[in-house]
Amino acid sequence: MVDKVIEIPVSVEIPVGPQHPALHEPVLLKAYADGEVVVKVEVNTGYNHRGIEKLLEVNSFYKDIFIVGRVCGICNTVHTNVYVRALEQILGVEPCRRARYLRVLAMELERIHSHMLINAVMAEVIGFDTLFMNIMLDREKVMKAKELLTGGRVMADYMMVGGVRRDLSDEDAGRLARIISSVRERLEYYKKVFEEDITIGKRLVNVGVLKRRDAVSHSLLGPVARGSGVRIDARVSDKYDAYDELKPEVVVRDEGDSWARMMVRWGEALISADLSLRVLQSLPRDCNPVPDEKKLPRKLPAGEAYTRVEAPRGELTYFVMSDGGVNPYRVKIRTPSFTNIINSAFLYEGYTIADLPVILASLDPCISCMERALVTDLKTGSRKVIPFTELSRGGGKWGSRGYYLQ
Repeated sequence: MVDKVIEIPVSVEIPVGPQHPALHEPVLLKAYADGEVVVKVEVNTGYNHRGIEKLLEVNSFYKDIFIVGRVCGICNTVHTNVYVRALEQILGVEPCRRARYLRVLAMELERIHSHMLINAVMAEVIGFDTLFMNIMLDREKVMKAKELLTGGRVMADYMMVGGVRRDLSDEDAGRLARIISSVRERLEYYKKVFEEDITIGKRLVNVGVLKRRDAVSHSLLGPVARGSGVRIDARVSDKYDAYDELKPEVVVRDEGDSWARMMVRWGEALISADLSLRVLQSLPRDCNPVPDEKKLPRKLPAGEAYTRVEAPRGELTYFVMSDGGVNPYRVKIRTPSFTNIINSAFLYEGYTIADLPVILASLDPCISCMERALVTDLKTGSRKVIPFTELSRGGGKWGSRGYYLQ
């Protein structure tokens, strides 16, 4: 007679994605659940590969400005900014102060609308559709401001070597200031809603807790890291463009949960609004910020540059190499989502299946930024399939096996 029964837990594989109503990105999360509790998650990407890096190598340096702007539609100005600054390093070109201030204005407007977008998506994920629609309605004001500055509501194509593509009149500067001031009032309101609403608190607080040491050891970036007390911001450390004069404040929270990550974004959006108003109030008049493209050399001298920018999702880096021709020899892009999404699979463990979309949304995934990798064998030239988890570590196993990341 058996006097003791041993229960063996059975985990069930639940595919979330790659096309899922709760997720706005083509990514597959293989969740293994014991009942309602997630015990393991595997992140699978590769559904949106476009060969961007190879495309950059077969087009000219200046055509590539428009290509890198299409790596990500949400944060296109930061992609073009970091690429253009790499070309400026190789050429030895320095934009004037007015151009640098206008670049900051474009990137901070982009940060506001990006943070508003992901907070709206979070509201939609938890079923708060009214809040989603209201945030998106106010986000339209930011898109109008971006259009006034750059000429494009979504795709700006604003950055160029030596400056920007269009100047800002005093009349449009006044209109921009009024729009940003009205948006700032709404940002304060939404920040208060996220602080006080019971539904938001129950769904986000103590969900997806990321400890500071784990954020550092897994190389997580941007608001994800700052929500866990890691004080990192390329604007402050690198002081590129006009950030050395404007000195933006770094928003850091210590809670480390999904709520903290969203609150960091609201805080950053408010600071971006203040930075934008400061730019408009103190816009230098030292030069024409739009350089003559005809005077730019078609060929760049041989050399290389490594630049970075603080994108809305975190540190974005570009490595550009020139061999003295009209096309770059190599362009390597590392986006913050590449590490934030791939290296955060452990965050879901121990939470319920219903928490999975909430945790993913709190990471602000941008899958189109990640899909660029092509791996070949140096000895045979044959293509190899290497897990993204290995590639995201930047060396390690894949490097020792003789593969080359293109």
